[in-house]
Amino acid sequence: MARRHAPADEMRSDIDAMLSKVNALEVASADEVQRGTAKVLRALAEGQLHSINEFEHLKKAIDLLTLQMFEARRAASAAGGGRPPG
Repeated sequence: MARRHAPADEMRSDIDAMLSKVNALEVASADEVQRGTAKVLRALAEGQLHSINEFEHLKKAIDLLTLQMFEARRAASAAGGGRPPG
């Protein structure tokens, strides 16, 4: 059985919580290694957040493109051109 991803809002919330913990880790760091680790973790979490946002934009773009394709096909049929190729 395939595992499904959590909804985007839930993933954003989880990543925000992780970022809060990473910030606390950096503040409480005793040495440069821990601070460096916190910076890496922050970069990874922020990258994941960016990926989620970009994926949401891509989904919207695909939806809009699909809608325009159906409208163009319907307009071509109404104009008597029959069904366009594709």
